[in-house]
Amino acid sequence: MKTQTSGASLIDIQGVSKTYDNGTTALQAVTAGIAQGSFVSLLGPSGCGKSTLLRIIAGLITPSSGVLDWPATGGVRPDDIGFVFQDATLMPWASVFDNVYLPLKLRGKMRKDVEPQIMDALTRVGLAQFSESFPRELSGGMKMRVSIARALVTRPPVLLMDEPFAALDEFTREKLDDDLLALWQAENWTVIFVTHSVYESVYLSERVLVMGARPGRILHDMVIDEPFPRGRAFRAKPSYHAQCAEISDMLRHDVEA
Repeated sequence: MKTQTSGASLIDIQGVSKTYDNGTTALQAVTAGIAQGSFVSLLGPSGCGKSTLLRIIAGLITPSSGVLDWPATGGVRPDDIGFVFQDATLMPWASVFDNVYLPLKLRGKMRKDVEPQIMDALTRVGLAQFSESFPRELSGGMKMRVSIARALVTRPPVLLMDEPFAALDEFTREKLDDDLLALWQAENWTVIFVTHSVYESVYLSERVLVMGARPGRILHDMVIDEPFPRGRAFRAKPSYHAQCAEISDMLRHDVEA
């Protein structure tokens, strides 16, 4: 049973702000630390800068001010960070196998040499038997599993997820939440998960960074002090609903203000 993480600091975010060329300030003086091996959610309303912060962490965009440091890796961002987007973004003309192969192909790896690695990734998301299927033959949940397999095929130490289950029905979403937690526990990744669902954030996370409406800033850093694995029983606990209600009230008050 996994309990609250006590890993070394992996990411230190100090006073990070982002203003785009059109004058929109997406983030304002965001400060937070992310522990190695932890599961942290970025939660907030649409347009609060969650995705912007995730992309700054990934190195896809640069902050306007502030510092993002990686003390656990000597101050250098890892070369390999897995990123799962809201849309599965699969190549429709390619098989499931070849979609997962893409990151390795871009690194110059021969298909035959990495076949065991690809099949291992597909096995971990429960899709080994669908390796030769095409995206059009898959459900929405299965497409997202392929996207996750593609992100983890390089075995990254950090997995960034930008509202990956937002478009799925509630039943599929809950199942993928459970699958994701099982993978996180097995692989000891550091996961940073963007969501606008209060219930999903509390269910998945060790910590929830609650972000206010634009300009994005952290209203509260809430520790979800509940053991893993979680499941249906946790969703029924009074403490789960109390924490969800506390965060919901916080977001409501911010929007009204």
